[in-house]
Amino acid sequence: MFGGGADRLSDQITIALDAMGGDDAPQIVVAGANIARRRNPDVKFLLYGNEEDVAPLVARQRGLDELVELRHAPEKVEADDKPSQIVRSGHETSMWKAIEAVKKGEADGIVSAGNTGALLAMAMLILRRLEGIDRPAIASFFPTLRGETVMLDLGANIRCDARNLVEFAIMGEVFARTILGITNPTIGLLNVGEEETKGNDALKDAANLLRELDLPGEFVGFVEGDDIPAGAVDVVVTDGFTGNVALKTAEGTAKLINAFVRETFRNSFWAKIGYVFAKRSFDKLRSRSDPRRYNGAVFLGLNGVCVKSHGGTDAVGFATAIGVAIDMIKYDGNALLKSNIERLDPDMLRPRAAAAS
Repeated sequence: MFGGGADRLSDQITIALDAMGGDDAPQIVVAGANIARRRNPDVKFLLYGNEEDVAPLVARQRGLDELVELRHAPEKVEADDKPSQIVRSGHETSMWKAIEAVKKGEADGIVSAGNTGALLAMAMLILRRLEGIDRPAIASFFPTLRGETVMLDLGANIRCDARNLVEFAIMGEVFARTILGITNPTIGLLNVGEEETKGNDALKDAANLLRELDLPGEFVGFVEGDDIPAGAVDVVVTDGFTGNVALKTAEGTAKLINAFVRETFRNSFWAKIGYVFAKRSFDKLRSRSDPRRYNGAVFLGLNGVCVKSHGGTDAVGFATAIGVAIDMIKYDGNALLKSNIERLDPDMLRPRAAAAS
């Protein structure tokens, strides 16, 4: 299929890849696709990018050309491009064309490590929102003391009302079941305290709605910041501003701890000897906290699967993001989300002031 134009097979999953998105694209995208196809032999790829740059990279990966259809895209979205501008003038970019493949039904999902704002803006414009969803949200997962926890929103919506937070809870519950395989996820609203009297009106109203609604999963109430790494709940729900700050703080803290550990074992000869004996344990720690294992944020609430990879990841991390997209498709995450939304009474999701008026 390499360089051709054949239709995808109905019994196979096809992923559209933005080959030019990311700090080290297209190298990590092509290498990541090669890793992903070994893990998922029933998956094929539509690869969008500059053919002169991408074709030689595909040719170097033995056997990958049989699973890739390369489609030329003369332009790419830069890291500093403004979403409003790129939506108007970026129709020839690899990102736009990859998303468009999902809209046309040529691909089942799209993965990009490119500009987050541009990807979200394009995806919302091309794929549109699922019916009943007011705002899409960015969701991802990370390690905790109890396993993995899902958190959303991670930056798509700075200000949120009660309806948005309830929708995030529904979407996060579906994500936890689809990606993490949790049969009955617990859900918590991130707040400054666990007491019902704390928090703003949006949080209080959302909590009341989540207690009243008959939803899959189990709403346990408010959770605090230290409950996130403890794994107190399977799904942490918050607005995009708070979620993004919490995520970046966690990433920075992990880097700080790793730096402290490296510095500690370089301090003396005996410390280095101690590291030799403890190396196997530290390798396990490094593997458990490896951010590449948790790469891949999903834009939930769209008419199609759209996954954002970290821009600075490597091939292993990009392959993980592809895996997230495959799971969302294979286990019908969007269909499950749509059915959950359709069960709800739209009037119940209105903020109190709007309902009263």
